[in-house]
Amino acid sequence: MKLMTLNSHSLAEADYERKLHLCADGIRQLEPDILAMQEVNQTRNAPEADVQQLKDSGFLRCPALPGEVIPPVRRDNHAFRMAVLAAEAGRPFFWTWVPAKVGYDRYDEGLALFSRFPIKEIRQFYLTRSKDYQNWKTRKALGIAVETEAGRQHAYSLHMGWWNDMDEPFLSQWERLEEETRELKQKGETVWLMGDFNAPAGISGESWEKIRSCGWTDTYDSAEQKDEGITVGGIIDGWRETAAPHPAMRIDYIWCSRPYPVLRSMAVFNGKGCFGYPAFSPVSDHFGVMAECGIPKE
Repeated sequence: MKLMTLNSHSLAEADYERKLHLCADGIRQLEPDILAMQEVNQTRNAPEADVQQLKDSGFLRCPALPGEVIPPVRRDNHAFRMAVLAAEAGRPFFWTWVPAKVGYDRYDEGLALFSRFPIKEIRQFYLTRSKDYQNWKTRKALGIAVETEAGRQHAYSLHMGWWNDMDEPFLSQWERLEEETRELKQKGETVWLMGDFNAPAGISGESWEKIRSCGWTDTYDSAEQKDEGITVGGIIDGWRETAAPHPAMRIDYIWCSRPYPVLRSMAVFNGKGCFGYPAFSPVSDHFGVMAECGIPKE
């Protein structure tokens, strides 16, 4: 099974149309079974997507939270366009999307999950105290459940806040995520946390170390083969006024709730080939991460 995560930056990217098609072509060749995306945008005043085309693309609507009205999927929605391109290439996904906030003053910005397996369940919840759609620090988690050869799997797409954020610190978001996934872990089900954690690897006493101390496995650490792991090659939004510990960082992860055989972990869309895969050009201000996993021995 292949899992992939990518903070897409989507419509906010310069030269978006070219990068959209580069990304779709790369995903077609890499063939992930489950794909998580963050910063999945649509223009707030764009026309709504055609209902039949949306259905044909494999879309499944995410249930709204009490009192919430989820905006309709619009024609320029990044996940929708990715799903259409995947279907046209003969490699369709089932997929879902939910927005969390207004991004860059003009987008509905949210999370998406794509799956080759039929999606059995979709859930979402807030990670932040803020539920204000206009607040750029508002964050959600989006999760799906699928049935695989290795049993039921739960995958979450996440875009977490910073460790020392004064308003919405990482720790309170993590505690909320742990609360929401605790029952699944206790039942021994496999849970994957996939996304941009804004947490440089190896920093003592901060986010990465906290997650490990709670019993989650970093698939990069446990992989039999791995590359250098870098997922951000320079200064990006959210880090411009922060003294980053390294000029290049590993802040995007695939975590697992239990030890799981990981054959390979590699950055993708970083302009470098690895483990027999060709080089795929960057399509975002983040590189993606792909983990190739085996079947655990019970």
